[in-house]
Amino acid sequence: MSNGTYRKVDRLIKTNTDMKTKHLAIYIIGGLLLIGLIFWGRAAGENNNGNSSYSASALVATETSFDFGTIPMYGGNVVHEFTAINDGTEPIVVGKVYTTCGCTTAVLIDDSGKEYGEFGMQGHGLPSDTKIEVGPGEPLLVRAIFDPAAHGPSGVGLADRSVYVETNSAESPKLEFSFKALVTQ
Repeated sequence: MSNGTYRKVDRLIKTNTDMKTKHLAIYIIGGLLLIGLIFWGRAAGENNNGNSSYSASALVATETSFDFGTIPMYGGNVVHEFTAINDGTEPIVVGKVYTTCGCTTAVLIDDSGKEYGEFGMQGHGLPSDTKIEVGPGEPLLVRAIFDPAAHGPSGVGLADRSVYVETNSAESPKLEFSFKALVTQ
């Protein structure tokens, strides 16, 4: 082999080594980013409902569905209150409240009579995140408010709607309170 050939081989080896080093650096940076995203996702998940620990207690509803029957579209809002009770020995924290439609809102009322909300459909201007503590043995009222005129003349017929209450309960973290109404002109 000539000296020129040795130099070409040395350059090829150096180029391959540089490429391997660059690829290794890219893999390390990518791995670190992935690990960072995983930890960031876990932290966001723990704080999703404003709670980082679970409660052994659960909210137990005395009623989870209600039928308003036939209601006129322009007769004004109809309201029904559901009751849930903390049946455990630890406090429960309500972290999120939301509804399935913009025609429905919810207000929560604690044992002292303090009202929280108005909560609505996620992404439609009303908040859904909260931090309401319900002590052991205490009730929580969930006031569901339905506006039968919200959808205008096309809103006649059967309406099935729900209010969701998410808590830090390990046993039962999500409660659904549903209602239906037959909306007429």
